[in-house]
Amino acid sequence: MVGKTDNAVSDAAGLVAAAERASKKGPAPVHLWNPPFCGDLDMEIRADGTWFYQGTPIGRHRMVQLFASILKREGDAYFLVTPVEKVGIRVVDAPFVAVDADIGRDITFTTNVGDSVTAGPDHTIEMRGTADEPRPYIHVRRGLWALIDRKTFYRLADAATPGTDGRMELHSGGTVFPLEH
Repeated sequence: MVGKTDNAVSDAAGLVAAAERASKKGPAPVHLWNPPFCGDLDMEIRADGTWFYQGTPIGRHRMVQLFASILKREGDAYFLVTPVEKVGIRVVDAPFVAVDADIGRDITFTTNVGDSVTAGPDHTIEMRGTADEPRPYIHVRRGLWALIDRKTFYRLADAATPGTDGRMELHSGGTVFPLEH
């Protein structure tokens, strides 16, 4: 870890232990935690949703889920937080990938870390990119987004209907989401 203080963990093991303790009590209340910054950890979430530690992919899915449970965003920066420490990590695009969706009256997405969110006012679908290269996202929680993978986006596009303005749109949670810019 770069720039760590005496109170910081020496590696990811301390964060894993803290995340395991927090997960036993339900979702970690990271939005309530504001510990001191302890430096940057050599951890990165790549655009495809793969988590890396010191240049090596983290192969244990449960460990990735634990880290995801203590992920916090402040502005454009991402941190893993516990009640007593906060370490910076790099996120190339979005920290999560929506890998599936149950498309019915509402649309419920499943992320690569096991989160399940139903599109609506609190979990909006947002189109970024360009008309030629659209990049669809779903808001997961507290400023953390998931890129909707290609196969899921194609399924959404197939389920979309023309809106009053002619643009294709989806309906979920009482909210209308345009799929075009």
